Amino acid sequence: MSEVIATYLVHDTSDNLGKKAEGIALGLTIGSWTTLPKLEQVQLKKHKGKVVSVEPLGEDDRASRYLGKQVKKGLIKIAYPSANFSADLPAILTTAFGKLSLDGEVKLLDLEFSDELKATFPGPKFGITGIREKLGVFDRPLVMSIFKGVIGRDFEYLKEQLREQALGGVNIIKDDEILFENPLTPFETRITEGKKVLKQVYTETGHRALYAVNLTGRIFDLREKAKKAVELGADLLLFNVFAYGLDVLQSLAEDPEISIPLMAHPAVSGTLTPSEFYGFSNQLLLGKLLRYAGADLVLFPSPYGSVALEREQTLAIAAELTKTDESFKPSFPVPSAGIHPGLVPLLINDFGKDSVINAGGGVHGHPDGAIGGGKAFQTAVEAVLAGSTLVEFAQNSPELKQAIDLWGYKEV
Repeated sequence: MSEVIATYLVHDTSDNLGKKAEGIALGLTIGSWTTLPKLEQVQLKKHKGKVVSVEPLGEDDRASRYLGKQVKKGLIKIAYPSANFSADLPAILTTAFGKLSLDGEVKLLDLEFSDELKATFPGPKFGITGIREKLGVFDRPLVMSIFKGVIGRDFEYLKEQLREQALGGVNIIKDDEILFENPLTPFETRITEGKKVLKQVYTETGHRALYAVNLTGRIFDLREKAKKAVELGADLLLFNVFAYGLDVLQSLAEDPEISIPLMAHPAVSGTLTPSEFYGFSNQLLLGKLLRYAGADLVLFPSPYGSVALEREQTLAIAAELTKTDESFKPSFPVPSAGIHPGLVPLLINDFGKDSVINAGGGVHGHPDGAIGGGKAFQTAVEAVLAGSTLVEFAQNSPELKQAIDLWGYKEV
C-alpha cells in the first residue's frame, strides 16, 4: 500500500501516548472510527490513518520546567494512506503536519515515502556526479565562494570580485542570497557578463569555475526567468527555496527546459527548525525534502561557524543528502557560515570528499584578497588529502600561512 509514515517527537501531559497517537491518526484522516456504522468503516478503511508505533521516552524534567507543565516525551509513528492526498509536498505536509503543527508540543522528525510515492518526485537532475563532470574535478571537495558587499555597487565591482574569486581557484561562485533584481546588476546581465569573465579566466589559466546566479522575483514569473537564464548560458541557479516554497523548487527541477543545476539556500528555514518542541527536524527539511524536490546542492549552517548547528544535526542533513537511494541522485552538502581555511580539516573529516566547502569572509577577508583566500582554501584541501597538517603545507604556501595566522586552524 502506498503511504507516508510520519515520525513525531511529542511532549505531552497525557499518561496515554497510545490514545494521543490514535487521536492524531484519526484526526488527520477520517475524523472518527468507532462511532461509524459498519458499512462506512468498510468504505473508509483505506483512508484511515494507522498508528505504526508508540515509544514512550519517560518524563522530561528539563522540558517540564521550560514549558511550565509536567510533560512526558515520546516518539509516535503514523502511516497516512496515499489515497488521502495528491502526490505533492504541500498536500503531504498538510496531511501529516498541517493542523497538528498548531496542537501543542509536536515536532515532525521524519517522513518515510513508499517507493510508489517517491517515484513521483524528481530528485536532483545532476547531483554530485553531474556537477563534478561540469567542472572536471573528482575525488576532492569543491570550494565555493560568495559575492560580498555588492548591493549598491556597479557591474565593474561585481565583475572584479568574480574574476578574483575565479583566479583564486574557487570552483563555484554564487550570488549573495540577498542580491535581487536591481538596475545596477540586472539578472540577465549578471549571466552574460559573468560568462565573459569566467571564460577569460579559463583562457588565461585553464581553471574552470561555475557561477550560480540568484533566481528571484514573483513566483509565477520564475519558470520563464529560469528558462531565460538557461538560454543565456547560466551555469547554476541559486534559489531561496523556503521563501518561495518546496513545490516551487520541484516545479523548476521537473521542467526539462531548465537544464542546469539548482542550489537551495536555507534562508527562512530558521523559522521552522530550531525548536526541540515544534516545527521540522533539520534533516527532514534541509536534507530529505530538498533532495526529493530536486536540489543539486544544499546549503546549511556548519557546526563550527558564525551561524552554527549542532554537529549531529549537520551530519544528519548530509547523510540524507548523500545516502544511497535508487530513486534519487545524491545532492552536494554545502556546510556554510563562518568558514575559513583553518577549518578545512574538520570539514573534510565530517563531510568527506563529496561536499562543498563554502566561504564568504574566509575568502574575501584574506590579506591578499579573494585571490589569496581562494588559494589558501585549495592548498588546505590539498594538505588534508595528502595526509599532512596545514602548518606543514603552509611552509610552502604564503596564502595558507597568512590565513591560519589570521584565523587559526583546527587539526583532526
